[in-house]
Amino acid sequence: MDKQFSPQQTDRIIEMAWEDRTPFEAIAFQFGISEAEVIQLMRSELKPSSFRLWRKRVNSGVSQKHLMKRSEEMIRFRCSRQRVISNNKISKR
Repeated sequence: MDKQFSPQQTDRIIEMAWEDRTPFEAIAFQFGISEAEVIQLMRSELKPSSFRLWRKRVNSGVSQKHLMKRSEEMIRFRCSRQRVISNNKISKR
């Protein structure tokens, strides 16, 4: 992978990749990396067993990582009940 990311950006990419409702296209839009580059990043940053679990989940019917596989009524990247996240930290009350 040619692009270098800060530790915070890498953490955010990994977090987005683990989220079922965040498609690869959203990661590409925000960080400018393709699905193959996300897979390469995940392979280098995760333990082998964690990477296998992630790939199994992405390729299963549970994950909606590909826009083509999503139902048409799913138009949001996140749940409407999810708290606003700022600076990669969960906001506290």
